Amino acid sequence: MNLFIKITVLFMFLVALNEKQEAKTFDIKVIVKNAESDKGKMFFGLHDNEDDFLKKEVRGKIELISKNTSSTIFKNVPVGTYAISVFHDENDNGQLDTNSFGIPNESYGCSNNARGFMGPPKWKNAKFELRDKNLTITIDL
Repeated sequence: MNLFIKITVLFMFLVALNEKQEAKTFDIKVIVKNAESDKGKMFFGLHDNEDDFLKKEVRGKIELISKNTSSTIFKNVPVGTYAISVFHDENDNGQLDTNSFGIPNESYGCSNNARGFMGPPKWKNAKFELRDKNLTITIDL
């Protein structure tokens, strides 16, 4: 009986280890079009939940702009629900500049080309599912 328990525990351990190794990941390529200029940099944020959307990204990247276009790739992203945010830091000061009312002075966008009405874009409009293949997301500023 003792040998049976040891074999069962070992089998369960090997199954769990195999499942962990098979965790699926994919790449998300993000292309941003229609930047106002090639000045500054494009900031990319990958978000994985509604509460942190537009506040804190799980991954961030900064890329150059050429011919009013910028792109990046988030590699090895686990299967799940995500949203992308971008902004064009045209004056290269490392932040999205806003006016006295909090309205952005620099171009920004989100996945699904989600736009806010009287406020920022909403998670429910920007989210997408990463399930079974690499994705390419295009955002128009």
